[in-house]
Amino acid sequence: MLIPWDVPQPQLSDDVHPALADAARAASAAYGRARSLHTRLELREEVADGADGTPTMLVDRIVEDAILESIHRNRVNLLSEEAGFVDNGSSITLVIDPVDGSANAAFGVPLSCFAGALVEDGTAKEALTTWFDTGRAWHARAGVPTSFRTTGRTTLKGASVCLMRPKTGTQDAWLRIANSADRIRVLCTTCLETMLVAEGTVDAFIDPGSDTHRIMDLATALVTVPAAGGVLVDLHGRPFTFEPDLTHRWSGVAAATPQLAEELIATVLNG
Repeated sequence: MLIPWDVPQPQLSDDVHPALADAARAASAAYGRARSLHTRLELREEVADGADGTPTMLVDRIVEDAILESIHRNRVNLLSEEAGFVDNGSSITLVIDPVDGSANAAFGVPLSCFAGALVEDGTAKEALTTWFDTGRAWHARAGVPTSFRTTGRTTLKGASVCLMRPKTGTQDAWLRIANSADRIRVLCTTCLETMLVAEGTVDAFIDPGSDTHRIMDLATALVTVPAAGGVLVDLHGRPFTFEPDLTHRWSGVAAATPQLAEELIATVLNG
């Protein structure tokens, strides 16, 4: 069965870097074409192993192929979970998750997105996240306040928290967070969930210790969440680096305030 809903073009402001904007538009158009041509099961089919060592679904391949064309048009470098590092001799590298929430995207669950950060000299300077099914976009520049803000919540009690699904070894920590918060959501799309933290829809997002995140899962949040008044840190305090080696993993914590991030981390690590 095909997914019958159209995918709108992202709603981008004129000040988005042209290469980042082109990649986002290419991703949305490719995902829309993929949904019109392939069934849910076809989109979910694993067609290869990505550069990060995880399976590549057909939906990932289709969208990333379109982004690769965009990257070459704009003569910038690319770091992506599927293709790895693509060197076009530029001082700019786009660190991109072509489809965050691939399983959602393949089955038509309307919770998936494109996420890309513009990196120069090892520093993320600009970020763009676009929600495929709505066209909503979050754009931010490092050190420049955004028009949206976090909730400002400082305590876990009463908080609304997005959690990565419980995995082997994280169940106890997962339950400690769930039992302390007011609301828990598992949306299976880190890039989109961290944007909900940035805009104040939820108070926090956390991976309670599974070390699932690659740098492209967190790159946009690294710019956008602080620009909105929040924080993005690793559960164990490890620094985020933009290296082509995609074996590096983190457990990301995005929170409305440093105080909330500290309490979340203490709840996971200290019981």
